[in-house]
Amino acid sequence: MEFYYFQMAMAIIVVIVTWIGVIATIKWIWTLVKHRLGYMVEKHEPTSQDNQEFVNIDASRPLPSPSAESSAARRWNYDVFLSFRGPDTRKGITFELYDRLHRRGIKTFIDDQDLQVGDTISPTLLKAIEESRLAIVVLSEKYASSTWCLEELTKICECMKDDNRILPLFYNVEPTDVRYQKRSFEEAFTKYENSGRHRSEKVQQWRDALNKVAHFSGWDSKKYKTERELIEDIVEYVCSKVQPIAINMGDFEEFEATRQAMNMVMKGLEDDEVTAVGVYGMGGVGKTTMVKHVSDQARKNGIFRHVIMATISQSPDLRKIQDQLADLLGFEFKEETEIGRAARLSKEIMRRNKILIILDDIWERMDISRIGIPSYEELQKCNSKVLLTTRIWNVCHVMRCQEKITLNILSKEDSWTLFVRNAGRSFESTNFENVARKVAGECRGLPIALIAVARALGDKDLVEWERAAQRLEKSQTANPDDKGDASECIRLSYDYLKDEDYKSCFLLCCLFPEDYDIQIENLFNYVIGKGLFRDAETIEEARGTTNLVVAHLKNCSLLLDSEEDGCVRMHDVIRDTAMIIAKSKDGHGFLVKAGSGLKHWSCRLHEDYSAISLMKNKIRKLPEELLCISDAKCIPKEVEVEPNWVYFDIRIDGWSSNPYKRNVPNSRSSSLNTTISSLPDWFVNVVTKKSEKLLYEEDCKGLSNILMEYDHGRLHGLKHLSVIGPNKSLKELMNTTTRIKQEPVFENLEELHLSRLDCIKELCVGDLPPGSLFNVKLLRIRDCRNLGNVLLPSKLLQRLPNLEIVYLYRICKLEYVFGCEGFEPEHSKLREVALLELDAVRSICNGPVPRAMFRTLKSLFIYRCKSLRSLFTSDAAHCLLQLEELWVENCPLLERVIETSKETVNDNNKIVLSKLKKLVLKELPVLNSGSATTNIDIECLSLEHLYVKDCPHFSFPTSASDYFHSRNEVQLDDQQQHDVLYRRIWSPTLES
Repeated sequence: MEFYYFQMAMAIIVVIVTWIGVIATIKWIWTLVKHRLGYMVEKHEPTSQDNQEFVNIDASRPLPSPSAESSAARRWNYDVFLSFRGPDTRKGITFELYDRLHRRGIKTFIDDQDLQVGDTISPTLLKAIEESRLAIVVLSEKYASSTWCLEELTKICECMKDDNRILPLFYNVEPTDVRYQKRSFEEAFTKYENSGRHRSEKVQQWRDALNKVAHFSGWDSKKYKTERELIEDIVEYVCSKVQPIAINMGDFEEFEATRQAMNMVMKGLEDDEVTAVGVYGMGGVGKTTMVKHVSDQARKNGIFRHVIMATISQSPDLRKIQDQLADLLGFEFKEETEIGRAARLSKEIMRRNKILIILDDIWERMDISRIGIPSYEELQKCNSKVLLTTRIWNVCHVMRCQEKITLNILSKEDSWTLFVRNAGRSFESTNFENVARKVAGECRGLPIALIAVARALGDKDLVEWERAAQRLEKSQTANPDDKGDASECIRLSYDYLKDEDYKSCFLLCCLFPEDYDIQIENLFNYVIGKGLFRDAETIEEARGTTNLVVAHLKNCSLLLDSEEDGCVRMHDVIRDTAMIIAKSKDGHGFLVKAGSGLKHWSCRLHEDYSAISLMKNKIRKLPEELLCISDAKCIPKEVEVEPNWVYFDIRIDGWSSNPYKRNVPNSRSSSLNTTISSLPDWFVNVVTKKSEKLLYEEDCKGLSNILMEYDHGRLHGLKHLSVIGPNKSLKELMNTTTRIKQEPVFENLEELHLSRLDCIKELCVGDLPPGSLFNVKLLRIRDCRNLGNVLLPSKLLQRLPNLEIVYLYRICKLEYVFGCEGFEPEHSKLREVALLELDAVRSICNGPVPRAMFRTLKSLFIYRCKSLRSLFTSDAAHCLLQLEELWVENCPLLERVIETSKETVNDNNKIVLSKLKKLVLKELPVLNSGSATTNIDIECLSLEHLYVKDCPHFSFPTSASDYFHSRNEVQLDDQQQHDVLYRRIWSPTLES
């Protein structure tokens, strides 16, 4: 019947020809025949009903090559553009499809907002269509009721004229309804035509776009049992067309040796009788790069639909290998056991077709079924193959490779070509070129050595090149396959690094396991722990320097780019050399056992080494002595026997140059960048419970109340606590309102240091239990800009009977240091107070000063307190019986040292500072000696040194000794004494 209608159409066409012209008619005939033939090919089976059409995707169809498109050199910003009507599918299949594509690494554009009536399609949306390689059009029931969807579709058809790029999904609609605008599509177009708001030409464009898309191969949702199956089918097809594996080919170039090997590998991959291909070659010859290139070509040629790759290494980590392969196949393991994961991976491989599995860097025979790779016989059933690389020829044999291919070193001329390109220079004379050729020859045709040496020597003069040639010539080994050739070349590149910090940073990279994605941030932590880049004034500056060094090491080919963001890798040949250097006498004394499968801590393993790497091992019993940990992830969650450490210095991601951290032998110290609650229980028992010094580093995650840390860590023996910001979650240091326990806290704490906590507003909310903070002697706070009003209210001050030193620096909103209302201590041990750059401070005390408060004070330092008008009232001054040192500088409003009162004036009291020995007055523009001492006689009987500078209103008519009634000969402006006291101000300690 259908063929009859087709014959009738052809007859009608013949008649029309005579009226509309031959050329136009031929074009029309060809279009009709092409569409009709396409329709007949796509039909699944003959049927008398138009609405039973089957829609199919031919997975073997290649995408148009760049050369076949008008935009030949275009790089797509998106792999897929999703066109859909939001109210129909956004929260359903469209979201699921986007999520699955995104997880498979397919960069997909999805408009995150539904257009409203009156909106126009944004230029961003139109640009996204132009920059997308494919478009998936979700044709839902109401798709045509959206003029914006139709405009979007028209733009897609305009930009993607090759039908292979437009992929329709007929979602609960019949393909023929879309093609011929039936049912809901007909209703939508009837409204458009009747409304009169749309030009007929525009409506026809929309019809043509729908008709065109409906003729393309796609997916019909009604042909699938579940939406999950439909989505999996779409995702698999897209992944087969858009390579999701990031294969960085860099400056790959086919030399004769690589070309020969590549041709042989490709021949093996094309051979239906071959299931396993092995590539052999010495380390650094370029095996990995070559097989990546070949696999990419094989996928583009349609030999394989999927390429997945995993690195095996000397100590295979089966879980990591399984995760790498699963990630590239687009699924995640729910199974926990090795057997369960292997079974799942095998099932996922077998349910797909044409997979190339690359196993890189195999060192010995391994049972691939333990990974989850099916047997060669099973792989052959689904047209899949294994391609492996190794340094050992026998591995190809024991792994039953049907094709064994050797990747040879480069020829002499190819070596010279690669060498010159990486040296980045021309050689001025024949003599210079001869020396350079000699150097290149000593690299023995090994690409990794040629590149490393060329880049190391590129900008050096002839003398340096001659020295390098002599050195390389003397170091050659007898065995040409020995990696010593490469090792010495890499050592030369290492020696030419800029300075010792660059070299140290390079060597730190060998602490990580083989074939490891090294996070630059973790490397930075090691850099700080090693004490590098000491010239950096801030941690951000040091981090920036580390990034620059890493970039330089990559430029020198000593580090490689990683496929993971923020990471680098180290070639195993270079890592081997770095380990040799680091272990040597002139290196750094590193011991690297990362990923070696160790189960026990070796006796005396930690002696005579500056760094030990035991990452990726199974050690569960730790030594009984000092241990330094640089990463919280390295702490075992469980240990068989808890170590009994007497002394330790645990630094977890620590900034070793912290000003508050003094490394003392035989200490129990911890530095954390995480909360104690996140650490294993055994670690809390062994470390934090015994810690005497605890430092919280900047951005300590989850730190919001130090009392919770006290309870979790059982910090009863803690003597020294430092908290370093910034820390956005720490609003108050201690909050008792949420604490159930009523026992004292920090009862043995002696020193409290706070720094750069801009978000903290109070030291304590609520009342501390009696006995808390009883032994605190030193309180040091700096750069906590939002601590306001009173620093130590009377309730908190009562808990500090043994406080000796208060050091405050740059607390911008603080008005008073001590809140004394309703508080009358019987005694005080306060002996030193430093108030530095407190812009808002109005007075030392808020309210009347208790008589015992300053009775033991020996030193008072005031610097740049812009709102301060006087230091003490006369009543308080009578209590300064032990004051020995007074420094007042840069207080522009300070009029009086001692504030007078009516009672003082009437009684004509005498104030005696009998112990004051050193007095410094600097940059006090309104300090007036007359007003400061009117009717008050201040006697400083022990004064020895007086330093006065830039105090225009301060003067005395007689000698300083007579004026202050000193029994000593007062030394004026003694710079040496001034400097001694100055150093004391900026470095207060309990020992001072």
